[in-house]
Amino acid sequence: MDVRRLEDLSNTIAALQSGFDLQLSALNAEVARLSTVLSQLTDGVLIADANGQVQYANPAAGKLFEVANPLQHSVAEVIRNHQLIEAWRHSQHSRELQIESVELPAQKKILQLTVIPDAHADGSLLVMQDLTRVRKLETMRRDFISNISHELRTPLASLKALTETLQDGAISDAEVGPRFLNRIVAEVDALTQMAQELLDLSRIESGQVELNLAPLAPQKLISSAADRMKLQAERAGLKLSVKCAERLENIRADKSRLEQVLVNLIHNAVKFTKEGGEISLEAESDVRSVRFAVRDSGIGMPLESLTRIFERFYRVDRSRTGTGTGLGLSISKHIVEMHGGTIWAESEEGRGSAFYFTIPTD
Repeated sequence: MDVRRLEDLSNTIAALQSGFDLQLSALNAEVARLSTVLSQLTDGVLIADANGQVQYANPAAGKLFEVANPLQHSVAEVIRNHQLIEAWRHSQHSRELQIESVELPAQKKILQLTVIPDAHADGSLLVMQDLTRVRKLETMRRDFISNISHELRTPLASLKALTETLQDGAISDAEVGPRFLNRIVAEVDALTQMAQELLDLSRIESGQVELNLAPLAPQKLISSAADRMKLQAERAGLKLSVKCAERLENIRADKSRLEQVLVNLIHNAVKFTKEGGEISLEAESDVRSVRFAVRDSGIGMPLESLTRIFERFYRVDRSRTGTGTGLGLSISKHIVEMHGGTIWAESEEGRGSAFYFTIPTD
C-alpha cells in the first residue's frame, strides 16, 4: 500500500512538474514576444524599480535619451531633464499617471514623457515619444490654412467690390463697365490658377503623380520651354536667350513636368525683371547630371529669403510681387526631387537672381 501511495505521489508530482514546465514555456514565449515588440518600437520604454533604478530599456530609449546603456542607471541619470524628472517623481509619490512635454532647442526635438505607476509594485513604466515631426506637421497645417485664407481673401474681396459696383449702375457705363468686367475675369482666372496649383501640389505631395520617364536631350527641353515663354518675355520688353553646352548626355525625365519647372522659373524671372533686362536659360554638364539654370538681371532677393522661397505661398515681398499664387516654386521643387535632382537659388538684391536644378543623366 505504501509503495502504491508513493507511486501516486510521484505521478502527481510529475504531472505538476509537467504543467509547471508548460506554463513556464508559455510565459517565456510571451516574454520573448513582448521583448520583440518593445525592441521594434520607435518610442523609448524604460522600466524602473522602486528606487528609480532602470531595470529594462528598449533600443529606442537609448537613442532618444542619448545614453549607450541605460540599465542600472537611475532615471534621473538617463533622462537628464528637470521637467521630466519632476514628472517621474510626482508620479512616484502620487501613484498617478503623469504626462509631460518638453522642447529641447539644442537637439531641435520635442519630447513627451508618460509615466505609468506599477500597480503591483512601487516601480514605474516610462514611455518617451518624439513628437518633433508631429508638431512640425501641425504647424505646417496651421500655416497652410492661414496662408490660403489670406490668399483667398484679397481676390474675393475684390470680386465682391467689383460686382457690387456693377450692380449699383456701373455696368451701364460704357467705359467703366467693360473695365470692371475684365478685372473680374482676371480675378477669376487667378482663383482658377490657384485651385489648379493647389490640386497639383496635393497630388504630388501625396504620391499620386507618376512620371513618364524617357531619355530626353537637354537642348530640346530648354528650347521648348524658351519657345513657350518667348512671347511673354517680348511683351515685358525682355531679352530671352538660350545657352546649351554641346554634346550633353541625355537625362531620363518626364518632359512635360520638367518643362513646367522651367516655365515657372522663367515666369518668375519675367515678373521681377524690369523692361530692358535679360533672362538666360542654360544647360551644362555636372557630376553625373545636367545642371539647368535660369538667370535674370532683375531686382534680386535678400539673402534671408533664399532658404524659404520654395515654401508654399512664401513671397519675398508681397508689396512687389504682383500676380501669382506663391505655389510655383514649391511645385517645381517637388518635381525636381521626384526626378532625383536638387534645386536651389542664388541672388543678391539689385543684381538679379539665378535658379539652378540638376537632373541625373540617363
